[in-house]
Amino acid sequence: MPNGYTGKILHVDLTKGAMTVEEPNEAFYRKYLGGSAMGMHYILRDMPKGADALGPDNVLTLFTGVATGAAISGQSRLCANAKSPISGGIGDAQSGGFFPAELKFAGLDGIVVKGKSAKPVYLCIIDGKYELRDASHLLGKLSGEVDDIMHKEVDPKAEILQHGIGAENGVLYSSLVSMSNRHNGRTGMGLVMASKNLKAVVVRGKGRVKVANQKAITELNRIGPKAIPENGDMDGLAKHGTAVVVAFNHTIGTLPTRNYNEGQFEDFEPISGEVMTETILKERDTCYACVVKCKRVVEIKDGPYKVDARYGGPEYETLGTFGSYCGVKDLAAVSLANQICNEYAVDTIAAGATIAFAMECYEKGIITKEQTEGIDLKFGNAEAMIEVLYKIVKSEGEFGKTLGMGSERVAAKWGNGADECLITVKGAESPAHMPQAKRSLALIYAVNPFGADHQSSEHDPYYEEGVGDFNLDRLKEIGLGSPQPAYSLTEEKVLFAYKTQLFYSMLDSASLCQFVYGPTWTLYDAQDTANMLNAVTGWDISVDELLEVGARRLNLFRVFNAREGLDRKADKLPKKFFKQLQGTGPTANFKLTHEEVETALDNYYRIAGWSNDGVPTQQTLEKLDLAWAV
Repeated sequence: MPNGYTGKILHVDLTKGAMTVEEPNEAFYRKYLGGSAMGMHYILRDMPKGADALGPDNVLTLFTGVATGAAISGQSRLCANAKSPISGGIGDAQSGGFFPAELKFAGLDGIVVKGKSAKPVYLCIIDGKYELRDASHLLGKLSGEVDDIMHKEVDPKAEILQHGIGAENGVLYSSLVSMSNRHNGRTGMGLVMASKNLKAVVVRGKGRVKVANQKAITELNRIGPKAIPENGDMDGLAKHGTAVVVAFNHTIGTLPTRNYNEGQFEDFEPISGEVMTETILKERDTCYACVVKCKRVVEIKDGPYKVDARYGGPEYETLGTFGSYCGVKDLAAVSLANQICNEYAVDTIAAGATIAFAMECYEKGIITKEQTEGIDLKFGNAEAMIEVLYKIVKSEGEFGKTLGMGSERVAAKWGNGADECLITVKGAESPAHMPQAKRSLALIYAVNPFGADHQSSEHDPYYEEGVGDFNLDRLKEIGLGSPQPAYSLTEEKVLFAYKTQLFYSMLDSASLCQFVYGPTWTLYDAQDTANMLNAVTGWDISVDELLEVGARRLNLFRVFNAREGLDRKADKLPKKFFKQLQGTGPTANFKLTHEEVETALDNYYRIAGWSNDGVPTQQTLEKLDLAWAV
């Protein structure tokens, strides 16, 4: 019996209604650790080149990691992968909560889904037994309603991962959601699952994870909670959730405002994490066995925007996209927008950013009030923001259907200069961290295989002059020790971007939380991460080996993208990022230049061992034991 992982992967052929269990060897688990890297093994092996992202040939993988379910913080994570209907390249999305650990307790490390069912079904996994059941009665139901039905029909303690009404209505950026508030949110994985007529995966298990060295796990558990009050970043995260960075990003001029035209929002305070804690916060929620408790649960019983606590509360990105992006200062309205996205299972970043894009187009006269179907879609209009969001998730009217396509496709439809308002990379709307100031993030936004993402590398302030010894000492564990000037994109900054990207890539292979394990500010550092994985599995994995796993995942992504026609030409940033920021804050007049980005791309590709077109070389793939992938 292995330690940590179960050694079992479920393969589901929905076309045939057939299921089989694979039991890979230990070397397979150590090579990939789980998560996205393991999912890519099956996607590249089993998906034909050029497959339709919404066709039966697309392969959807759902994977935990080798430590998922162990009694320690930050391990209950799930990675979803498939060809993305947004980019046509690889899709990748992570979620937390209790579903990942419960899947492990039910006896599985992951699920590989192929084909398409002739009718709506849900996959029921109970203590090692697998069954496809009719799901027609679940269609048209909000996520909380589906949870209630499944708890009555299957088990009150079952965990449910589902696509929502948004996907049923064809919203491109639909997500997968569990607990009605934990999303695999980016790249359209909800729409992929819906295209297969798979409504949900329901899991319940009584198993527990066996670990190789319980004493070492106990010691890490003893150290972790004590470290939170001594670590400013972690203490703020625990007290105010990710929303704690609203005020900080405003202060340094990196809070995207009015569709990324400015870096400061004059009305940031009402949507800040501190104000949320003081006003509408009901409780702090957590993921399985985690002491950080960063998840917010809010409740609003009175006023025009009532919010139900079962749908959690807004994260920083949601406060950004529905708040500062849209110029909206009403915390209740933003919280309701978050709830709507949770009810209908759509990605909050894409939804909020698409509405902000439409607001800019409206204010510039690119679209008219007739096209908005009478809605006065100006920045700051909270009522209009909510009305449009409902139109999107319900696919109501031509305007709602159009915005459900995502801003890049909408810009192509509208024309008239709408592309000047885009903030997309590979079709994905940019998150609320501004690459005009965080220059290495500009590079990562460009090269990231599934589009702009804020959790694919460490952010620039942790490697700029003046960074404290605590963070610098941690970066030295992965071979970085020369902080660079602020707002620079030097070759050393490129190396920082690449090496921290490898570490974050490994975390999404091992399916570990990037707020608990990381190369800088997190609860545990790089060496602690290796120690934890070894304590669970009984291996002797090193930090260098962890980075190699991260490189495998990243290269598998790029191989897939190259196969599907995405190379350097797709590694481009939107026009808006090369225009000066407005406003009067510390980043006013900042912009990127094409020359610095192209030079950074050249340096990055060289460091990564890729061709000048951004494609992994045969030598690099052989070094990583990935020659089979091409």
